Amino acid sequence: MKINRIISILIILLLLSACSTVRPLPVQTDSTKVEVRVETVTVTDTAFVELPVIVEKVVTLDTASVLENKYAKSEAIVSGGVLVHSLATKPVKQPVLVDKQIVYRDSLVFRDRVKTERVEVEKRLNLWQRVCLALGSIIMWLLIAWIVYTIIRFIVSLNLKKS
Repeated sequence: MKINRIISILIILLLLSACSTVRPLPVQTDSTKVEVRVETVTVTDTAFVELPVIVEKVVTLDTASVLENKYAKSEAIVSGGVLVHSLATKPVKQPVLVDKQIVYRDSLVFRDRVKTERVEVEKRLNLWQRVCLALGSIIMWLLIAWIVYTIIRFIVSLNLKKS
């Protein structure tokens, strides 16, 4: 009675540990991630401002007159008791500092692709090959059951000899 229980439990365990078929993977997955990086850099640049040429003349009864700056040139001439004074600006390009912003944009694309393809076998199994495969698995289970039965019978015979 006890042996029948052990054998039935072993057979149930063997049936529960059967193999399953392979599950197919998804056909195709596509994962795309876009990362945009924006970097702003401020650069100090030099711009040139051109000053206009200005010409001025002054007539005076004085004997001396001096007019001068870094943008202008002055000349004074006395002729016939009259001072003729001319002032002419120099054509100068004056540098002016200007802040300029440069924007750098960079896009990074991360793409993960998994593609699985099902490949057909060139030739299907014929009847004889299918029968051999089926008989092979049946014979394997019978062999496992015979080995388990033999082990159990051996253990039982040892227990009977001891008692």
